[in-house]
Amino acid sequence: MDSTNPRFSDHKLSLKNLSQAIYIVNRHAKTAPDPKFLYLLKHEAIKKLLQEGKARKVGLHFSKHPKNSQQQSDVLVECGDYTFHIPPEKKDFADLPHLGSLDGLVRNPKAALSLTQSKLILKEYTGIKEPQQPSRGKKAYQKPVFKRLGESY
Repeated sequence: MDSTNPRFSDHKLSLKNLSQAIYIVNRHAKTAPDPKFLYLLKHEAIKKLLQEGKARKVGLHFSKHPKNSQQQSDVLVECGDYTFHIPPEKKDFADLPHLGSLDGLVRNPKAALSLTQSKLILKEYTGIKEPQQPSRGKKAYQKPVFKRLGESY
């Protein structure tokens, strides 16, 4: 299939595919060595879904991992069959009900997308480009320098 075909694009960017892609990216971000870009993709995609009315803020949950405070709240967002947490804005505390602690029994459904597919879907949807990683080519060989005992480098 050709990704320039508008029908393919619309199908690929369906609410189901978008929410599955966010789920996969979020799951991988939790264990990634450098998760900044993955969390940026997740946050921007959810923000756009909220603006388009395809997702909705349900309420506030106490965060499982508060940063520097005893308690911190996250916004619970419902997107299709999936739920996600995002950092709250100031107005969320006034507008949304507080749901207390996170219920460990509620789970998102499994998704059958790869991380690569998920990133492509979210990059296409949000328009965000992945930052270029410096190439990890072979370093030029540098001869060792031996100094006599007592000499400084």
